[in-house]
Amino acid sequence: MNPFNPAGTTANRPTSRPAVVGGLLAAALLLSACGGTAGAGTEPAADATPVSGGNLNFALSVDRGCIDPQQAGNNDAIAVARQTVASLTSQDPKTGEIVPWLAEKFEANADATSFTFTLRDGATFADGAAIDAASVKTNFEAIKALGAKATLGSTYLSDVSAITVPDAKTVVVDFSKPNAQFLQATSTFTLGLLSPASAALSEADRCAGKFSGSGPFSVRSYTVDKEAVLERRPGYSWPAATNTNKGEAYLDTVTFKIIPEAGNRTGSLQSGQIDATAAISAADVALFNGNGFSTETRANPGVVYNLYPNESSPKLKDTAVRQAISKAINREEITSTLLTDADQPAKGVLSHTTPYFTDLSPLLAHDPDGARKLLDAAGWKEGPDGVREKEGQKLSFQVTYWQSPKEVLELVQQQLKAVGVDLQLKFTTIADVTAAQADKTYDFSYGNLTRSDPDVLRTVFSSATARGGSNLREQLPVDDTLGEQAAALDQAARQKLVDQAQETLIKDAHSIPLYELSTTISASEKVHGLTFEASSRLDFYDTWLSN
Repeated sequence: MNPFNPAGTTANRPTSRPAVVGGLLAAALLLSACGGTAGAGTEPAADATPVSGGNLNFALSVDRGCIDPQQAGNNDAIAVARQTVASLTSQDPKTGEIVPWLAEKFEANADATSFTFTLRDGATFADGAAIDAASVKTNFEAIKALGAKATLGSTYLSDVSAITVPDAKTVVVDFSKPNAQFLQATSTFTLGLLSPASAALSEADRCAGKFSGSGPFSVRSYTVDKEAVLERRPGYSWPAATNTNKGEAYLDTVTFKIIPEAGNRTGSLQSGQIDATAAISAADVALFNGNGFSTETRANPGVVYNLYPNESSPKLKDTAVRQAISKAINREEITSTLLTDADQPAKGVLSHTTPYFTDLSPLLAHDPDGARKLLDAAGWKEGPDGVREKEGQKLSFQVTYWQSPKEVLELVQQQLKAVGVDLQLKFTTIADVTAAQADKTYDFSYGNLTRSDPDVLRTVFSSATARGGSNLREQLPVDDTLGEQAAALDQAARQKLVDQAQETLIKDAHSIPLYELSTTISASEKVHGLTFEASSRLDFYDTWLSN
């Protein structure tokens, strides 16, 4: 399967623009997602002239209580955090090309164990400190020190052996083994740069937005569960090559309002209380196609929405039980009845816009009869209430989650009931979900992870990094496979390893994929230039408001 050609369709081959690319790197190191959907954002008319000024009100659905870009993990927090930091590189959302940002050029050695970045002149942090090579070193070392708190960045830097600063403009990052994913990682928000003074702040202060970033906006105020207000940075003039704006941000401020109820978000956009959101329910999206509004959608690369089984649970240690649950799920029914036309049923652990995607749909076929046979053979017999039982225990589980829409899990609940499995739904806070994962007091967790590189599998499923709460046992061969794919420079070899890892995860139901996530911006017609990054993160730098 061509990693640039999801599902056999025609796609543009992404490229890269480092100063030096050796041998196999040209084929494998810089692979990036090129998938997309209906648009790249709220694009203005070709002859429209951006206007500076104004406040944009943007609705989020949940607040995790942390907007530090190096600690943020959920999409709503990332929407805020991304605007406050610049990264060494950027990734073109249309081609997948890795292009300059804070690094005006970058190069890697032939086996991808050493990466050299040359920084542009004149860039500063919000506190006035210069963005130099020493500050990059400080940031990357601080991310490593955060450990599990830096849920994404710590995995990107896990094999770093040395970070050296030959001069003020040059930083060299060395790895103990080949690292095919690192250049793409440098384009992400989680490796975005904070002022060296921010590294000395407590984790709590950083979460509270008391840091100084490198991006086009700074945090003016942050009130947990209410709103975050960002303000334009005076003098910002070091945009990524992917941006059209070359000076300060157009907007004076961006106010992110926390509106948990989907109906209230819809009403707020209709009434003009907010200007845009990426959290309109699937049932209401059509309301904003025209009539003074616009919608733009982009498919998210990375790990699709999954049920993650806690395999330390006695019942879920049984492979047959996990396999039966996966077979009982009708993924096509989920997307066709509950989600938008842009959302697709899972065809693997990775979404179809992720590099190295392979369509594994046959392994995820709806097979309720097969599910029943597996459970019968495992000794789970139907009880008087329809729920299967074995040795006095019911085949009952609880999924602990914080996301919406709940209707997806309610439909899965019905589908599992049809084969005698009882699934209880526990909606709670992000903090409670995180705590349950940490102490393993859950049966299933639920979620996805967006990233435009297949190494996202390692972040979620490796026992060394296990972000998704999967609790995979250390002896599973997927651990070694995921480590090997991160180091593989040959395109065909990495493809084989990515496929092998996905097949293992699906066949033994360590992963129970449900559907692919897409992000839809619904906005007033006065909003222009609100765009997507390559990983479907929102970018407000080019955004402006018309009267």
